[in-house]
Amino acid sequence: MTSNDRRPGPALRGTLTAMITPFLEGALDEARLASQVERQIQAKVDGLVPGGTTGEGPTLSMEEHERLIALVAEQADHRVPVVPGVGSNSTAEAVRLASSAKAAGADAGLVVVPYYNRPPAQGIVDHFRAIWEGSGLPICVYNIPSRTGTALTPEIYDRLAGIEGVFAVKESSGDLNLASYLVANHDLIVLAGDDSLAIPTMAVGGAGVISVASNVVPAEMKLMTDAALMDDWVQARYIHRRLFPLFRALFLETNPIPVKCALRMLEVDSGRTRPPLSPPASRTEETLRGALQALGMVGEDLDHYIDPRD
Repeated sequence: MTSNDRRPGPALRGTLTAMITPFLEGALDEARLASQVERQIQAKVDGLVPGGTTGEGPTLSMEEHERLIALVAEQADHRVPVVPGVGSNSTAEAVRLASSAKAAGADAGLVVVPYYNRPPAQGIVDHFRAIWEGSGLPICVYNIPSRTGTALTPEIYDRLAGIEGVFAVKESSGDLNLASYLVANHDLIVLAGDDSLAIPTMAVGGAGVISVASNVVPAEMKLMTDAALMDDWVQARYIHRRLFPLFRALFLETNPIPVKCALRMLEVDSGRTRPPLSPPASRTEETLRGALQALGMVGEDLDHYIDPRD
């Protein structure tokens, strides 16, 4: 089931872009951010997710994070849902960020399972309940154990589903059995957290994907998920196969190192990643260039990744 009629929160479906955060001389590049929002909306994506993993949320100060969310919400102007990353391993900090996002006009919040401190099941449930009760912002749970060190189990999901404000899940565990369990047992919107698993997740009843690749190919990702939503699996599989080399190339190194490199190749430069992330390796550049060339998006004479504005 993908209906969430009894819960607050937007009816998320299709392609939602996990937006990168553009930097200029180390600071938030507000002009580039506005242009990126417009580029995504013109490509008809179904939603925007700023300030998450791809948006380097952990490297943003609280003030930068709040400013980023406010700018995206203002630029989007209710044309698409805005679901910013508002999670933290500090419950109080997550409540503050979620409250600020709600005041700025965000439609929901992407809340990652608390990382590093690895709370027990009760602590996880209490964390998400506190964010909902403290902010009133509908919550999309973000399960990514490769980064958090804690994997959500069906039993923990059962308890999270009992929180009124939890209406959706971004499943980045890579476990299709878990996605299938959620679809079969709860009225939560299930979104894939990996581009390469978007079509498999939608095939078992998921509603769409929170996509890194749609920073690069937003229109193509939209076509793919639209086809799946219309049960046109021949078209959906064709686009998936065509984009699969790009999906793989975008995760040759820690996200968002490759996607920022790819955008620079497309002359949509968004500055370097913030430390401690580093510039891409030459092999990553070469593989990305090959994937973009295969899609007819770049030529063969591009130089290496150098941010001309640094």
